Amino acid sequence: MDLKFNTVLSMFAVIGLIVLCVIAGAKLEQKINLEETKETFKTSESNPVVIDAGHGGTDAGKTGANGEEEKNINLKISEKIKKLLNDNEIPVRMTRESDERLAESQREDLKARTDIMNSGALLAVSIHQNSYHDPSVWGGQVFYHTESEEGRKAAEMIQSELNSLSPDHEKKIKSNDTYYILKNTQVPAVIVECGFMSNYAEAEKLSSDEYQNEIAEAVTRGILHYISD
Repeated sequence: MDLKFNTVLSMFAVIGLIVLCVIAGAKLEQKINLEETKETFKTSESNPVVIDAGHGGTDAGKTGANGEEEKNINLKISEKIKKLLNDNEIPVRMTRESDERLAESQREDLKARTDIMNSGALLAVSIHQNSYHDPSVWGGQVFYHTESEEGRKAAEMIQSELNSLSPDHEKKIKSNDTYYILKNTQVPAVIVECGFMSNYAEAEKLSSDEYQNEIAEAVTRGILHYISD
Protein backbone atom coordinates (compact mmCIF):
# COMPACT_ATOMS: atom_id res chain seq x y z
CA MET A 1 0.00 0.00 0.00
CA ASP A 2 2.82 2.44 0.89
CA LEU A 3 4.63 1.66 -2.36
CA LYS A 4 1.51 2.37 -4.42
CA PHE A 5 0.85 5.58 -2.49
CA ASN A 6 4.43 6.78 -3.01
CA THR A 7 4.20 5.95 -6.70
CA VAL A 8 1.02 8.03 -7.05
CA LEU A 9 2.62 10.94 -5.20
CA SER A 10 5.65 10.76 -7.49
CA MET A 11 3.41 10.81 -10.56
CA PHE A 12 1.57 13.91 -9.30
CA ALA A 13 4.89 15.61 -8.54
CA VAL A 14 6.14 14.95 -12.08
CA ILE A 15 2.88 16.22 -13.60
CA GLY A 16 3.06 19.35 -11.44
CA LEU A 17 6.64 20.00 -12.52
CA ILE A 18 5.68 19.65 -16.19
CA VAL A 19 2.80 22.11 -15.78
CA LEU A 20 5.08 24.65 -14.08
CA CYS A 21 7.64 24.32 -16.86
CA VAL A 22 4.98 24.89 -19.52
CA ILE A 23 3.69 28.00 -17.72
CA ALA A 24 7.20 29.38 -17.22
CA GLY A 25 8.02 28.70 -20.85
CA ALA A 26 4.90 30.51 -22.03
CA LYS A 27 5.73 33.55 -19.89
CA LEU A 28 9.33 33.58 -21.10
CA GLU A 29 8.22 33.31 -24.72
CA GLN A 30 5.79 36.18 -24.18
CA LYS A 31 8.56 38.35 -22.77
CA ILE A 32 10.84 37.51 -25.71
CA ASN A 33 8.09 38.35 -28.19
CA LEU A 34 7.54 41.74 -26.55
CA GLU A 35 11.25 42.50 -26.52
CA GLU A 36 11.54 41.58 -30.20
CA THR A 37 9.11 44.41 -31.01
CA LYS A 38 11.05 46.94 -28.97
CA GLU A 39 12.90 48.36 -32.00
CA THR A 40 9.60 49.28 -33.66
CA PHE A 41 8.09 51.20 -30.74
CA LYS A 42 7.00 54.63 -31.93
CA THR A 43 7.28 56.48 -28.61
CA SER A 44 9.86 59.12 -27.72
CA GLU A 45 10.40 61.58 -24.88
CA SER A 46 8.29 64.11 -26.80
CA ASN A 47 5.67 61.46 -27.69
CA PRO A 48 5.20 59.41 -24.52
CA VAL A 49 2.38 57.17 -23.40
CA VAL A 50 0.20 59.13 -20.97
CA ILE A 51 -1.27 57.15 -18.09
CA ASP A 52 -4.14 58.86 -16.31
CA ALA A 53 -5.08 57.61 -12.84
CA GLY A 54 -8.71 58.67 -12.65
CA HIS A 55 -10.07 60.81 -9.79
CA GLY A 56 -7.90 61.72 -6.77
CA GLY A 57 -7.89 64.00 -3.74
CA THR A 58 -11.39 65.01 -2.68
CA ASP A 59 -12.79 63.13 -5.68
CA ALA A 60 -12.72 59.52 -4.48
CA GLY A 61 -14.58 58.13 -7.47
CA LYS A 62 -16.67 55.07 -6.74
CA THR A 63 -16.68 53.31 -3.39
CA GLY A 64 -16.51 49.56 -3.74
CA ALA A 65 -18.81 47.00 -2.19
CA ASN A 66 -15.85 46.25 0.09
CA GLY A 67 -15.42 49.90 1.11
CA GLU A 68 -12.31 50.59 -0.99
CA GLU A 69 -12.09 53.90 -2.88
CA GLU A 70 -11.63 53.89 -6.63
CA LYS A 71 -9.04 56.70 -6.68
CA ASN A 72 -6.53 54.59 -4.73
CA ILE A 73 -6.92 51.51 -6.92
CA ASN A 74 -6.60 53.65 -10.06
CA LEU A 75 -3.32 55.13 -8.86
CA LYS A 76 -1.83 51.80 -7.80
CA ILE A 77 -2.60 50.16 -11.14
CA SER A 78 -1.36 53.22 -13.04
CA GLU A 79 1.94 53.20 -11.15
CA LYS A 80 2.41 49.53 -11.98
CA ILE A 81 1.72 50.18 -15.68
CA LYS A 82 4.23 53.02 -15.66
CA LYS A 83 6.92 50.77 -14.19
CA LEU A 84 6.25 47.99 -16.68
CA LEU A 85 6.39 50.40 -19.62
CA ASN A 86 9.58 52.01 -18.27
CA ASP A 87 11.08 48.52 -17.94
CA ASN A 88 10.48 48.21 -21.69
CA GLU A 89 12.15 51.60 -22.25
CA ILE A 90 8.85 53.32 -23.04
CA PRO A 91 8.63 56.96 -21.87
CA VAL A 92 5.57 57.59 -19.72
CA ARG A 93 3.90 60.72 -18.43
CA MET A 94 1.45 60.44 -15.54
CA THR A 95 -1.39 62.90 -15.04
CA ARG A 96 -1.02 62.43 -11.29
CA GLU A 97 1.39 60.52 -9.07
CA SER A 98 -0.17 61.20 -5.68
CA ASP A 99 -3.60 61.47 -4.07
CA GLU A 100 -4.53 64.85 -5.50
CA ARG A 101 -6.84 66.57 -7.94
CA LEU A 102 -5.47 68.59 -10.81
CA ALA A 103 -7.99 71.39 -10.21
CA GLU A 104 -10.79 72.30 -7.81
CA SER A 105 -13.74 71.72 -10.12
CA GLN A 106 -14.35 68.45 -11.92
CA ARG A 107 -14.46 70.12 -15.32
CA GLU A 108 -11.16 71.94 -14.79
CA ASP A 109 -9.63 68.73 -13.43
CA LEU A 110 -10.64 66.83 -16.57
CA LYS A 111 -9.41 69.70 -18.78
CA ALA A 112 -6.01 69.60 -17.07
CA ARG A 113 -5.80 65.86 -17.75
CA THR A 114 -6.70 66.22 -21.42
CA ASP A 115 -4.23 69.10 -21.77
CA ILE A 116 -1.47 66.73 -20.66
CA MET A 117 -2.68 64.09 -23.11
CA ASN A 118 -2.86 66.61 -25.96
CA SER A 119 0.72 67.76 -25.39
CA GLY A 120 2.14 65.09 -27.69
CA ALA A 121 1.03 61.72 -26.33
CA LEU A 122 1.29 58.79 -28.70
CA LEU A 123 -1.49 57.14 -26.70
CA ALA A 124 -3.49 58.16 -23.63
CA VAL A 125 -4.81 55.49 -21.27
CA SER A 126 -7.17 56.53 -18.48
CA ILE A 127 -7.50 53.99 -15.66
CA HIS A 128 -10.85 53.67 -13.87
CA GLN A 129 -13.09 51.20 -12.07
CA ASN A 130 -16.70 50.56 -13.04
CA SER A 131 -19.93 50.24 -11.07
CA TYR A 132 -23.46 49.06 -11.85
CA HIS A 133 -26.79 48.70 -10.07
CA ASP A 134 -26.68 44.93 -10.63
CA PRO A 135 -23.93 43.60 -8.32
CA SER A 136 -23.59 40.40 -10.34
CA VAL A 137 -22.01 42.25 -13.29
CA TRP A 138 -18.22 42.02 -13.46
CA GLY A 139 -15.27 42.17 -15.85
CA GLY A 140 -12.91 44.72 -17.39
CA GLN A 141 -13.99 46.77 -20.41
CA VAL A 142 -12.27 49.34 -22.62
CA PHE A 143 -13.97 52.44 -24.06
CA TYR A 144 -12.94 54.54 -27.06
CA HIS A 145 -14.40 57.50 -28.95
CA THR A 146 -16.90 56.53 -31.60
CA GLU A 147 -15.05 58.40 -34.37
CA SER A 148 -11.49 57.43 -33.41
CA GLU A 149 -10.14 54.57 -35.50
CA GLU A 150 -6.81 54.61 -33.64
CA GLY A 151 -8.67 54.64 -30.33
CA ARG A 152 -10.64 51.61 -31.48
CA LYS A 153 -7.44 49.77 -32.42
CA ALA A 154 -5.85 50.49 -29.04
CA ALA A 155 -9.05 49.47 -27.25
CA GLU A 156 -9.19 46.16 -29.14
CA MET A 157 -5.60 45.30 -28.21
CA ILE A 158 -6.00 46.15 -24.54
CA GLN A 159 -9.40 44.41 -24.31
CA SER A 160 -7.94 41.25 -25.82
CA GLU A 161 -5.32 41.15 -23.08
CA LEU A 162 -7.87 41.85 -20.33
CA ASN A 163 -10.04 39.04 -21.69
CA SER A 164 -7.10 36.67 -21.31
CA LEU A 165 -7.50 37.04 -17.53
CA SER A 166 -11.02 35.58 -17.72
CA PRO A 167 -11.35 33.70 -21.03
CA ASP A 168 -14.78 32.33 -20.07
CA HIS A 169 -16.15 35.83 -19.50
CA GLU A 170 -14.91 37.92 -22.43
CA LYS A 171 -16.16 41.46 -22.85
CA LYS A 172 -16.23 43.62 -25.98
CA ILE A 173 -14.91 47.14 -26.40
CA LYS A 174 -17.49 49.91 -26.28
CA SER A 175 -17.63 53.16 -28.25
CA ASN A 176 -18.67 56.39 -26.57
CA ASP A 177 -19.01 60.01 -27.66
CA THR A 178 -19.96 61.65 -24.36
CA TYR A 179 -17.09 60.98 -21.92
CA TYR A 180 -15.11 64.20 -21.48
CA ILE A 181 -11.68 62.67 -21.94
CA LEU A 182 -12.66 60.78 -25.08
CA LYS A 183 -14.42 63.84 -26.54
CA ASN A 184 -11.61 66.30 -25.87
CA THR A 185 -8.42 64.41 -26.68
CA GLN A 186 -6.73 65.06 -30.01
CA VAL A 187 -4.65 61.89 -29.67
CA PRO A 188 -5.67 58.21 -29.55
CA ALA A 189 -7.24 57.68 -26.13
CA VAL A 190 -9.00 54.90 -24.26
CA ILE A 191 -10.64 54.53 -20.88
CA VAL A 192 -9.93 51.22 -19.19
CA GLU A 193 -12.59 50.20 -16.68
CA CYS A 194 -10.61 47.47 -14.95
CA GLY A 195 -13.60 45.88 -13.23
CA PHE A 196 -16.80 46.48 -11.29
CA MET A 197 -16.42 47.71 -7.73
CA SER A 198 -20.15 47.08 -7.24
CA ASN A 199 -19.37 43.35 -7.42
CA TYR A 200 -17.97 42.38 -4.01
CA ALA A 201 -15.76 39.55 -5.27
CA GLU A 202 -14.26 41.70 -8.02
CA ALA A 203 -13.85 44.67 -5.67
CA GLU A 204 -11.83 42.41 -3.37
CA LYS A 205 -9.66 41.27 -6.29
CA LEU A 206 -9.14 44.82 -7.55
CA SER A 207 -8.02 45.82 -4.05
CA SER A 208 -5.35 43.11 -3.96
CA ASP A 209 -1.78 43.73 -5.06
CA GLU A 210 -1.66 40.42 -6.92
CA TYR A 211 -4.67 41.15 -9.14
CA GLN A 212 -3.57 44.75 -9.67
CA ASN A 213 -0.33 43.30 -11.06
CA GLU A 214 -2.30 41.05 -13.42
CA ILE A 215 -4.40 43.97 -14.65
CA ALA A 216 -1.33 46.18 -15.09
CA GLU A 217 0.49 43.47 -17.04
CA ALA A 218 -2.51 42.91 -19.32
CA VAL A 219 -2.96 46.63 -20.02
CA THR A 220 0.77 47.01 -20.63
CA ARG A 221 0.82 44.14 -23.14
CA GLY A 222 -2.05 45.78 -25.00
CA ILE A 223 -0.24 49.13 -25.03
CA LEU A 224 2.97 47.55 -26.29
CA HIS A 225 1.13 45.78 -29.08
CA TYR A 226 -0.52 49.05 -30.12
CA ILE A 227 2.61 51.20 -30.15
CA SER A 228 4.54 48.57 -32.09
CA ASP A 229 1.80 48.03 -34.67
